[in-house]
Amino acid sequence: MKDYMIRGMDKERNFRFFGANTKNMIRTACENHQTTPVVSAALGRTMTGAAMMARMLKRDTDRVSILIKGDGPIGGIVVEANGLGHVKGYPYQAQVDIPSKPDGKLDVSGAIGNAVMTVIKDMGLKEPYTGQVAMLSGEIADDLTFYFAVSEQTNSLVILGVLVDVDYSIKQSGGIIIQVLPDAKDEAITELENKVKDFESMTRYLDEGQTIEEIMGRLLEDIEIMEKIEVDFKCDCSKYRMERGLISIGKQELEEIIDQEENIELVCHFCNHKYDFARDEIKKIVEKL
Repeated sequence: MKDYMIRGMDKERNFRFFGANTKNMIRTACENHQTTPVVSAALGRTMTGAAMMARMLKRDTDRVSILIKGDGPIGGIVVEANGLGHVKGYPYQAQVDIPSKPDGKLDVSGAIGNAVMTVIKDMGLKEPYTGQVAMLSGEIADDLTFYFAVSEQTNSLVILGVLVDVDYSIKQSGGIIIQVLPDAKDEAITELENKVKDFESMTRYLDEGQTIEEIMGRLLEDIEIMEKIEVDFKCDCSKYRMERGLISIGKQELEEIIDQEENIELVCHFCNHKYDFARDEIKKIVEKL
């Protein structure tokens, strides 16, 4: 089954919600980067959160970027998503192996360390919107909840989960975001808070075969699905984009490359696709300059 994302509201109009099943998308990203389990969890949670946040924007072409930079062994994570459900991302360090927590769960916060999360929204304006928060949790979901409260003044519930199998493959991945609407009733908010206390695990429910819709129904009653779209890992890199990157380093450095190298290989950070440039191709780029 293809990955998908839903958007909707409860019929009483107390909350709006987003939910996504992202198993295949995260599997592709982790296979591209050959990540260890704790890195898979951190990258997968961030990509799932970004996918839903991008769908909150007005246009399909609007983009959300999440940048995490910390002093833990992962170093950082970069993720980009647009309203079409296309998401890409990479970790600074893919091979990180640290002990699990006492309860057996992956220590994502330990791998990230003390960190700052920056959210950039490119909505076609002169300048993108940028919000930044210290990561108090390091578990991604709680930090996105904190970001929504501080930077967007929106009370939100963010639940994210990635289940890594014994062979390091992605067994399950998904997430939900529920946001309180301005006219929400106090009793509805209290009821949601009580249901959250009994909510066990996103990945557990997914692994039991429950759909995102069914999991959302555990937290909200009488939900109305307004939209359902596919989500997938999609990188927009190309040789043309790589050539523009070469142009940006300047004529002098390119001439030095021509003198020292037969050809060069550029690698896309997001998908690890390799692009080769022969010496004659680099000469033509220099001629353009």
